[in-house]
Amino acid sequence: MKRLVNSKIYGAVFLLIFVFSIGILAFRFFSGYTWIDAIYMTVISITTVGFQEVRPLGPFEKMFTSLLILSSIFIVGYAISVITEYILSKNNIGNLKQKRVQKQVDLLRNHVIVCGYGRNGKQAVEKLNDYKKEFVVIEIDEQIVERFSETDILAITGNANEDKVLLQAGIEKASTIICALPSDADNLFIVLSARQMNPKLKIISRASEETSYQKLKLAGADNVIMPDKIGGDHMANLVVTPNLVEFLGNLSVSGEKDSINVEQIPFENVCPDGIQKAILELDIRNKTGCSVIGYKASGGEYIVNPEPSMKLEKGSSLILIGRPDQIKNLKKLYNV
Repeated sequence: MKRLVNSKIYGAVFLLIFVFSIGILAFRFFSGYTWIDAIYMTVISITTVGFQEVRPLGPFEKMFTSLLILSSIFIVGYAISVITEYILSKNNIGNLKQKRVQKQVDLLRNHVIVCGYGRNGKQAVEKLNDYKKEFVVIEIDEQIVERFSETDILAITGNANEDKVLLQAGIEKASTIICALPSDADNLFIVLSARQMNPKLKIISRASEETSYQKLKLAGADNVIMPDKIGGDHMANLVVTPNLVEFLGNLSVSGEKDSINVEQIPFENVCPDGIQKAILELDIRNKTGCSVIGYKASGGEYIVNPEPSMKLEKGSSLILIGRPDQIKNLKKLYNV
């Protein structure tokens, strides 16, 4: 669609230049006008303003001027309509898209806000898409946001450092914000603003420098990720324990037939009646094929490989592992 509009504009401009050139050259070389007079005659003929000609026209000049006026009426009219349509459509379509996206964002609840669509932001968006999580992207690059308009991804153009942009993304109703901007200073500013706007918000931020880690934590970030450090550790682990790293890598892959998925199920889904039960009583392994590998207590403590006799507390959650089909059975059983 964009190429078609651009081709129309180029065609209209070409026709205008063509008809002006023909008029100027004809008046200059066939009628003997000076360049200034040739340009003047061409302009008053094409625009049909009715000003007086430089000198009385001969039969040939009258025929040529008549043809020039008739052809220019259609060409100039076409060019004006194409250019006007382009200007109006560009403004209106852009505004309509923004309004449509904003309406959808306003309806979201407990969604995720991703600030920045760089390398880390893109990976976060892909993972959120895999898990069908609702999210909004804030990106300052208009071209990137324009590409999102052709997909189902909700994106807002703006600087995530500005409070009004965070409010447009629904930060007051969001559950999590991911600060994935390349600058630690920008991420720090977003963390400070986000924590003030929504004290209950879970904030995850990236950091490039180790000195920024503690500052982001003090500012209110719940988790601070250092991609460069993780990448270095991962490469070293591939040397020290390659088989283990390869296995753990499969845990993070979702959607493939031979991959292994990890899922977290909150207490409210496991025990919808609110009655505390032991892991053994739930019999999750027989019902779904998934195995319990971890337990997160209500206070936030993690227990690896919990005992079958351990009772689930309110506000806690289970961490389970299984193949995609088993995870699917798990989600269906507990309405996740």
